[in-house]
Amino acid sequence: MKKMMMETWSVWCILLISSLLPKCSAHNDFYTSIGQMTDLLFMEKDLVTSLKDYIKAEESKLEQVKHWAEKMETLTTTATHDPEGFLGHPVNAFKLMKRLNTEWAEVEDLVLKDMSDGFISNLTIQRQHFPNDEDQAGAAKALLRLQDTYNLETQAISTGNLPGLPTDFPFKSTLTVEDCFELGKIAYSDADYYHTELWMTQALRQLDEGEESSVDAVTVLDYLSYSVYQQGELERALEHTKKLLTLDPTHQRANGNLKYFEYQLAKQRKVEKEQSGTEEEKKEREKREAEKKKDFHTERKKYEQLCRGEGIRLTPRKQSRMFCRFYDNDRHPYYILGPVKQEDEWDQPRIVRYHNIISEREMEKIKELAKPRLRRATISNPVTGVLETAHYRVSKSSGVPPCMTPKQGNSPQPNTESPRVLVINKCFVLNDPGFCAWLAAYEHPVVDHINQRIEDLTGLDVTTAEELQVANYGVGGQYEPHFDFGRKDEPDAFKELGTGNRIATWLFYMSDVAAGGATVFPEVGAAVKPIKGTAVFWYNLFPSGEGDYSTRHAACPVLMGNKWVSNKWIHERGQEFRRPCGLLKID
Repeated sequence: MKKMMMETWSVWCILLISSLLPKCSAHNDFYTSIGQMTDLLFMEKDLVTSLKDYIKAEESKLEQVKHWAEKMETLTTTATHDPEGFLGHPVNAFKLMKRLNTEWAEVEDLVLKDMSDGFISNLTIQRQHFPNDEDQAGAAKALLRLQDTYNLETQAISTGNLPGLPTDFPFKSTLTVEDCFELGKIAYSDADYYHTELWMTQALRQLDEGEESSVDAVTVLDYLSYSVYQQGELERALEHTKKLLTLDPTHQRANGNLKYFEYQLAKQRKVEKEQSGTEEEKKEREKREAEKKKDFHTERKKYEQLCRGEGIRLTPRKQSRMFCRFYDNDRHPYYILGPVKQEDEWDQPRIVRYHNIISEREMEKIKELAKPRLRRATISNPVTGVLETAHYRVSKSSGVPPCMTPKQGNSPQPNTESPRVLVINKCFVLNDPGFCAWLAAYEHPVVDHINQRIEDLTGLDVTTAEELQVANYGVGGQYEPHFDFGRKDEPDAFKELGTGNRIATWLFYMSDVAAGGATVFPEVGAAVKPIKGTAVFWYNLFPSGEGDYSTRHAACPVLMGNKWVSNKWIHERGQEFRRPCGLLKID
């Protein structure tokens, strides 16, 4: 490093001297003139001063780089000791995206002119594998989704104190003002003013508590006042605007918004006064609005409640019908001497769990086979038939029409496009971070043995089943409510397979999850927690061949930890004598 600095200084000195020396011939004899030598003496003094300034600047840069390197060394050493445990904390996952997409670029800019070509070329090569803006935004939206599903306070996320966090957890991370501001900006770019308000408020709170930041309160309040206004909160928007103007009285947009908000607020109060009516009418109006809110996104609310452990309809009467037993599937030869542990999870639809059904060695082998080929999960577009990745935007923004979009400054224009409506169809759907892979029986004996085990315990023929699918959920990874079977309006759902509809689902849990990640059934109020080494099984079709709509299910977002699952979708063909068709909807 010292050698490199000396070489850099030499080049710099030559360039500086050449620019300062008088424009004359090479044969001028400076020593013959004291006057000229005096000028050179002062020039040399200026040169030394400039050189010292340069050294000081370089040392400052190197000190910043050194501090960054030491910080990153400590972080990466700790993180790589248990990568899955580290990334199991969603704040760590988000900050990894942000760090690689944004902060490393800043380090590159800092050292670009002064570090060795080896480092720059290496960083340039590695950067093509770094996360991009889309990845960073995806990690941010995953945090927002976790916030909604588990009713998390911004303060809890910012301080890293999430539910399910062990007291001795070594990887707890916190969000800075810049991080909170970034989350708010990403929500703002999607016109998600609800989350914009939450995270801009958190950024402002941390600024008020004295945290140093490159983001100032004026910028935060600019976003905050507009996002609050877009949710119809005129009084609070006016309050934030006045606070902004106390910090920056010359802020052009805020001065314009102040007059506009005051005008709109006066207009609103006038209308409310004219339409207030009697007390009975007011109560009736409030009742109708409450009913509207109650009916809005009913399934989504049920789903989120079940993910939080609320709304589970396991009554004492239903509980009395649940049993644990040793199971040999009607004296199957293999399981007579070694029956498996079977537990009832639910009665209608009947969901059973098998304990200790897959060994640690088998789970590790399945993960090992799947990891090299994990791909982003896809859905089948019902219009084009093309497989595509699924994206889902959760927004609690109000339906207030667009108004005074900022015209000056650096505030981005909100994206007013409606979220794309997803039709859940054939394939595994992970609405944000999640990857899956398919494993065939011939690829490894472990896969073949697992398939045979499923056949022995269910009594169903797996030769017509789909390959074993392995999935890994990352930060906020989830599986929206869906059916595994093809419905009547999808007669060609599995036509290309030629094996009929999906008669049953077998799901292995290959990891414990510290918090979140349950499999829930919103229609019946059931929730099944992931337990490593267990598997759950249910029928998707009645004996009559009709779909059981009570099997609509979802995978809750992973709040803390890392979730590995593998599932087997068993089809109708081959089951004619194993599960004969009937006219009734019951077994």
